[in-house]
Amino acid sequence: MNDTELINQIDFSKGDGLVPAIIQDVQTQKVLMLGYVNKASLEKTLAEKRVCFYSRSKQRLWTKGESSDNYLNFISMSLDCDQDSLLIKVNPEGPVCHKGTDTCWNETNTRSKIDFLLQLQDVIEERKKNQSEKSYTASLFKKGMNTIAQKVGEEAVELVIEAKDDNKDLFMGEAADLMFHYLVLLSAKGYKLEEVVELLTQRHK
Repeated sequence: MNDTELINQIDFSKGDGLVPAIIQDVQTQKVLMLGYVNKASLEKTLAEKRVCFYSRSKQRLWTKGESSDNYLNFISMSLDCDQDSLLIKVNPEGPVCHKGTDTCWNETNTRSKIDFLLQLQDVIEERKKNQSEKSYTASLFKKGMNTIAQKVGEEAVELVIEAKDDNKDLFMGEAADLMFHYLVLLSAKGYKLEEVVELLTQRHK
């Protein structure tokens, strides 16, 4: 079902033509705000790719950022089980709340540091697809599986060696090197970090 078809499935009758829309950052998964939309505002959202609400106080369509330039760039939307509320995923430009905070609940909208591994995984995947680029990662993929596997082994040994001493900087540096080359190896094999996490989750259960 495309977005236009989805709009036609919404039950606007329960809210006198309006339904609540939860706005979520597609990158951080943080809930940013809650607004109300009608059919016209959603059609405008799809046309302009910026989230448009219906302002109950102004009694008109209102595109978030029209006065502040803090737009909510539309990514996708989904309808709940009762067909009377929406989840809209966005890429926000600047703070979302009119008070200047990242969210309307005064929360900081940032990805967790662990999420950087997923971002790094995407970068590695891009380097694999574009091996003509002059980068260390691309050069590993050019050299092939044996070289990549060997690098993982070398970094693992170096980490073990540093583990026997008490130099945090050296130990953490080798840990980071091993993690990076491990992600490269996963990519070379066609696997994702999420698959490893899923396996660990199953084992934990």
